[in-house]
Formats: sequence, C-alpha cells, structure tokens
Amino acid sequence: MAQASEELIVVGKVSTVYGVKGWVKLYSFTEPMSNLLDYSGLHIKRGEQWQPVTITEGRLHGKSLVAALEGVDDREQARALAGCELAISQSELASLPEDEFYWHQLEGLQVLTDVDRQLLGVVDHMMATGANDVMVVSPCEGSIDQTERLVPYVPDIYVTAVNLDEGTILVDWDPAF
Repeated sequence: MAQASEELIVVGKVSTVYGVKGWVKLYSFTEPMSNLLDYSGLHIKRGEQWQPVTITEGRLHGKSLVAALEGVDDREQARALAGCELAISQSELASLPEDEFYWHQLEGLQVLTDVDRQLLGVVDHMMATGANDVMVVSPCEGSIDQTERLVPYVPDIYVTAVNLDEGTILVDWDPAF
C-alpha cells in the first residue's frame, strides 16, 4: 500500500486487455511514453485504494504500450484492471531545470494577466495538442468572469512567469479570449 504521506502522481492508466495471457495496454502520460515502463515504484488504483504493482515485461506496440503485470495471468484478471490509474511517488520524478515544470505542478495555480493582474481563473488541467500544451483555465472565486479559457502553455510568448511559491502563472493573454 502507498503510505498516506506519499504524494502519488498519476503517470498513466490501463486502457484494455491485450492478448489472452493477461497482458494489458497502457496509456502513458509520460514523455517519452516508454518511461512508464521504467518506474520501479508503480502503484495501481483499484477502487479507492492504491496498491503496488510491478511490470514484469513491457514494450512499445504501435502508438501505445503493452505490458504484463505481476500476478495478472489471464484475460479476465486483465479486463478487471481496465480504466485503473497508474501512479508513482513524487520522489521518483526526475528533477527538471529551473524554468520547466511538470503538469501536476501547474494544476491549481491561479492564472493572472501580466499587465494588470486580472485573475482569469485557475489551471484545472493541462492538455497536449501536438503543437504545444494548453492550460484549461477554469473560473474561480474572484476571477473576472465565469468563462473557461484555453491558454497555450508557451513560455516567453503567452506564459511570462510561473511562481510555484506564490501559486501563480502570469500570462500575456487578452481576457476577451
């Protein structure tokens, strides 16, 4: 079991079964996606509980990953895991350069315009669009309106500053968008 004090970071999920021997297809939130196969302290969420899980074999398969999980030996056991999230302890994440951030660090931060500090809302979640990542900014108490905004996460163009200590992201963004 994951300790209550550990902060687990979701890094992927089981999408469906693969084959008849209990293998599963995995959807990875990591970049590159194959990093998901390398974590040693992986946990799976079954119901409301996190449990340790070990990938005994895994590989890239087309645009996804396939893997064998310890103790999952048949298709029905694998099917029961479909939709389950996979997570690691935050301590397993690699350190990033000072001006780079993991998505989970940005989620929940207040987004303000950099010129007049108007509160646009908070980062609800992030999306990958191919060209660049996008912040989904949802209205919150004190925001200028009740509009959900999609703001490209492009440092030095739209994102002018991220301050984790203050819990803010400054953006060069017209509130009318």
